[in-house]
Amino acid sequence: MAIVSRGFRGRPREGGDRLPPGQYLVEDFPVLSAGPTPRIPLDQWEFAIDTEFGQTHRWSWQELMALPSQTPTVDIHCVTKWSKLDTSWAGVSLDMLFEDVETAAEYALIYSYGGYTTNLPLEDLLDGQAWIAHRFDGEELAPVHGGPARLLVPHLYFWKSAKWVRGIRLLNDDSPGFWETAGYNNYGDPWREQRYEGD
Repeated sequence: MAIVSRGFRGRPREGGDRLPPGQYLVEDFPVLSAGPTPRIPLDQWEFAIDTEFGQTHRWSWQELMALPSQTPTVDIHCVTKWSKLDTSWAGVSLDMLFEDVETAAEYALIYSYGGYTTNLPLEDLLDGQAWIAHRFDGEELAPVHGGPARLLVPHLYFWKSAKWVRGIRLLNDDSPGFWETAGYNNYGDPWREQRYEGD
């Protein structure tokens, strides 16, 4: 006699195939920060892309707001194991910001107001994969969530979506950022559970 009835597969996993291994769903938006929340007046805010050739491309807040905005709806996944599905953002695609940037670099070091850094392969920031997000759920992005603007790279763990983003430094060689030098995985793919060094 069978212990489990034929055809019984148990309860479907919450989130289904949109939830990476080891993650659980949240309805709220948890706030996790490694230090104090920077408060940047909009008239002093700027975003820069620094190339490996020493050239700098800069945008003020007004210049960023004058660019066409996109409204991605994406799932986000934190390395601390929470996931939030169908999050709604508004921001400027990095493809647009890179239109006039000449580079042969393969890596990017993201830097933020407050001193935070994180590293990514440049290819993970392009081709419709990343934005400088300035609105969340129809509202201005709150400072605790990285406002006035944060990087949004939803296909990687959320620590790669740097809060209070200030710029991108393009590099020929990879340079680990804040959490990466503290033992977190250098890449951070949630589908491969790349949480820590060696994962």
